Amino acid sequence: MPELVEGEDYYWSEEGYVVLTEKHHMNRGYCCGMGCKHCPFYYDAVPEPKQSELIAQRKS
Repeated sequence: MPELVEGEDYYWSEEGYVVLTEKHHMNRGYCCGMGCKHCPFYYDAVPEPKQSELIAQRKS
């Protein structure tokens, strides 16, 4: 697995968490099911009702 590049594959949130970018998710190629902020796969692997909640949050 290639090394992650800060600013391209991830960044640090104000709370100190690592946030994976859309680029990283696209390179992985699938939804991991964790409800990631920048998931480009519309949370395919996240179970309901959480999936619908995340999609609604993204639209607002």
